[in-house]
Amino acid sequence: MGPNASEDYNQPLRGRPLKEISIEDFPKVERVVPIPQISDETVLLSIAEYEALRLVDLEGFNQDETGNLMNISRGTIWRLLDSGRRKLIQVIAEGKKLEIEKQ
Repeated sequence: MGPNASEDYNQPLRGRPLKEISIEDFPKVERVVPIPQISDETVLLSIAEYEALRLVDLEGFNQDETGNLMNISRGTIWRLLDSGRRKLIQVIAEGKKLEIEKQ
């Protein structure tokens, strides 16, 4: 990145336009703090990661069904599950706080 790299963020996004993700059930909590808390770092779980995890791991939907419910592709569901699960294990294994993105 060159000296004016921050200017790149002001440019319009290229590629496919972003779809609005459908969220059916918002989280009842906004943060989880482990005991003992080993690290001062906070892991941020996006609302989309939360919803994908809820639908697949809690409600038992498969990835295709979850994609249809959230109005996104199965590949995007896979990526949300992968990143969300990695974040959850960081919280458990490394004693970090978990914060869920506000809607």
